[in-house]
Amino acid sequence: MQQIDLSNKTILVTGAAGFIGSNLVRRLLADAPDATIVGIDNMNDYYDVRLKEYRLEQLTAASRPSAFHFVRGDIADRPTVDRIFQQYQPAVVVNLAAQAGVRYSITNPDAYIQSNLIGFYNILEACRHHPVEHLVYASSSSVYGTNKKVPYSTDDKVDNPVSLYAATKKSNELMAHAYSKLYNIPSTGLRFFTVYGPAGRPDMAYFGFTDKLRQGKVIEIFNYGNCQRDFTYVDDIVEGVVRIMQGAPEKQQGADGLPLPPYAVYNIGNNSPENLLTFVDILQQELVRAGVLPADYNFEEHKRLVPMQPGDVPVTYADTSALERDFGYKPSTPLRDGLRAFAEWYKDFYM
Repeated sequence: MQQIDLSNKTILVTGAAGFIGSNLVRRLLADAPDATIVGIDNMNDYYDVRLKEYRLEQLTAASRPSAFHFVRGDIADRPTVDRIFQQYQPAVVVNLAAQAGVRYSITNPDAYIQSNLIGFYNILEACRHHPVEHLVYASSSSVYGTNKKVPYSTDDKVDNPVSLYAATKKSNELMAHAYSKLYNIPSTGLRFFTVYGPAGRPDMAYFGFTDKLRQGKVIEIFNYGNCQRDFTYVDDIVEGVVRIMQGAPEKQQGADGLPLPPYAVYNIGNNSPENLLTFVDILQQELVRAGVLPADYNFEEHKRLVPMQPGDVPVTYADTSALERDFGYKPSTPLRDGLRAFAEWYKDFYM
């Protein structure tokens, strides 16, 4: 593994106004002395743009002079990507820009091809022509599809995606592997498991449930509550990303004289799946505690158990042994602590 000191480096973070991206930028601004952070985001309206603007405002407030440069643009636009690489010459690239969401990919496939395939291709091409020390990119636990073996290991075959979103993320891993082999680009893919926390994505279950409960609507719990998810708090995700940024796969030569691909993939998950009904129970307790919902709220009247939805999977469960082995790290934030932080943020932001 090639160690990378982030101090004094220029780091490009795509999707910088997104949930994980904004938290990563804030962490880098605090912890990477004299680093220059360049962020790009197209600020699309897949969900409430006010949340993205709020995250950006936080970054501007936390930034040292000239430490953070934000570009409003789309990675699917090749000239924009090339211009950023030419101007800033990033040493480390973290690609978090993507069209997210399993169910949205069923009805809006074009968005996934543009951002997740063409956009990622543009990043790979830019890394090819402006050599970087490390490309880190977001994959997803969705690539595991309906694998029966749990916990999910990066050694498992992942050839059976059940959504276009998952297919695009698996495609990212394949594309990165090819570019690592052909052009000796050190790249690491990160399979994130159900990320949650303050200022998260409103299309995620915990956020959508909160909105609906507050409006007195009924929430639907899929697979009759028999789903399990490896909920991972956003700070734990960011900690994993920062550690991995500093450890690039080593460049090596094969017996044929050609490069061995400096390529790796890791799971970042809590390694502790929670039943969806348990999750909802903890969420409602924390919403009451934070004052988002009244103490006498009748939850039984506001939830309904329904069948599995297309593209969904019954369980996600991360095997994090490789992350522990190579980086000495394992996410560990308890679900209650993470949901408490979300509930308190929600109260402050919306009420």
